[in-house]
Amino acid sequence: MAFSQAFLDELAARNPIEDVVGHYVALTRRGSNLFGLCPFHSEKTPSFSVAPDKGIYYCFGCHKGGGAVNFIMEVENLDYPDAVRFLAKQAGMEVPDDPEYRSAYKEQERLRNLCKDAARYFHQQLNGPEGQPGRDYLAKRGLSRATVTRFGLGFAPQGWSNLLDTMTKNGYTKEELLKVGLIQKSQKGSLHDRFHNRLMFPIIDVRGNVIGFGGRVMDDSKPKYLNSPESVIFNKRKNLFALNVAKKSKQGRLILTEGYMDAIALHQYGFDCAVASLGTALTEEHAQLLAKYTSQVVLTYDGDEAGQNATRRAIPMLEKAGLQVKILRMQGAKDPDEFLKKYGADKFRVLLDRSENQAEYRLLSLQNRFDLEQDDQRVAFLREAAELISTFGAPVQREVYGARAAEAAGVTPEAMKLEINRAFKRRKAQEQKRQTQADMNVEAQRQPREKELRYSNLRSARAEELLFAQLYKSPEHLQDLKLLPQQFSSPLLGKAFHMLQQQQESGQQPSLSAMAGELTADEMSHLSRVLSDNDLLVSEETMEQCAGVIRSEYQKSLLSGEDAVRNWKEQFKNKQRYGG
Repeated sequence: MAFSQAFLDELAARNPIEDVVGHYVALTRRGSNLFGLCPFHSEKTPSFSVAPDKGIYYCFGCHKGGGAVNFIMEVENLDYPDAVRFLAKQAGMEVPDDPEYRSAYKEQERLRNLCKDAARYFHQQLNGPEGQPGRDYLAKRGLSRATVTRFGLGFAPQGWSNLLDTMTKNGYTKEELLKVGLIQKSQKGSLHDRFHNRLMFPIIDVRGNVIGFGGRVMDDSKPKYLNSPESVIFNKRKNLFALNVAKKSKQGRLILTEGYMDAIALHQYGFDCAVASLGTALTEEHAQLLAKYTSQVVLTYDGDEAGQNATRRAIPMLEKAGLQVKILRMQGAKDPDEFLKKYGADKFRVLLDRSENQAEYRLLSLQNRFDLEQDDQRVAFLREAAELISTFGAPVQREVYGARAAEAAGVTPEAMKLEINRAFKRRKAQEQKRQTQADMNVEAQRQPREKELRYSNLRSARAEELLFAQLYKSPEHLQDLKLLPQQFSSPLLGKAFHMLQQQQESGQQPSLSAMAGELTADEMSHLSRVLSDNDLLVSEETMEQCAGVIRSEYQKSLLSGEDAVRNWKEQFKNKQRYGG
């Protein structure tokens, strides 16, 4: 669907790139640009940049980039027209409608409304005659009415079509109910409610949309907890229970628990920073999500073997996302909910403040795997401990934990220090080797990552990149250069040059966002990289030099017999592309 340029210009003006990205990424200013952790890949050091003056974002790690529309396309998994609609709604703008266009965004909005209405239905059932089993269970668990209301808890009564009948009467279709997993098909093909005789926990995303449900059974049926299946609006790997509430906490950290009830109990006792995963192990996407709202995460997984394994798996993921990780150990209770009921909030707060850092936890967990009374076990422990401690960044940290490991195994700190230093040097040598290989590939890295965008003439393409970046800042020089798009060795850069010409001729400011409808995501990312890598002061002399290189290389290609066919094909393609 085509949108008018005037509409797109107003859309860009009302949606500054720093505001759009800022809803998803914590940004810190460095000079004229803003930086944060990339929302598209896991990283510890921020390599994701936003340039408000250019209206673009670019990640130097995963190489994604573009304007505000591209960002929404990527982060919300929308196509171009729906990303435009998304931003227009944010800005309170009316979108020209196309009755032939089937909008995935509109469909998602309707499914979110369905889930919201289902949550209201379950909440009403909890407070009605059918909800007595749910109310009894909540009273037994000690949850107050205010807490129940705050989290929108509900009840799915006995029966096979209660929700199905109610929602279809409210105008929703059976297909929509199937899409969000509120109903399911039997083997015989009949439709029935997925949830019945269960306490219902609405799953709400960070923007306040109900996107799914968790249901806890009231009897001995299996499974004990049943979650909504994944859908176009619900992804377990990218959402956390109660984060919509916890993100507003002023406690300076987030507490990660294993279950819904643990998180809710913590909130009731005053710890409004608790969240829980949605029936899955912690993922890198979860870690990135947490990093948007805090710098410190406290893990409170159960103390059994499964909980300890989950903790060990979670630590490196959270650290990779740049988070400080602490581990809370509980004695006399299997989980936070039980501990709070037995000992109260004050004792839990003491535990929280005394929670171990990840280094202490990992070393002690490693130690517990060995029988240090046996020599071969001591040697194995010390070797693994040396490898672990060698990953700690600060020399003081390595010395402190090296001494602890030495004391535990009954060897001298000096011997342990030697072992750690050997492991540290091996690690550094491996890192140096990787860096050397990366340095050797600098030329290759200048090439676009996507095969179809690769440069056939690197010298010309570099000049084309710099010229495009200069003209993006000062488009008034376009008419002085007397260059044609087909003289560019890179079809993409020639196309981008032509689009700049069109924007200039119509009196518009250069805008990468305005190009989004005619370029692929890979093309937008590459042009964002070009603008980010060539952020130099505008110079007429530089532009003339670049234009000279482009003309010279173009003439060479015309005179080269082996390139003649290629150039004829490129010119033909360019004529088709630009209407020549």
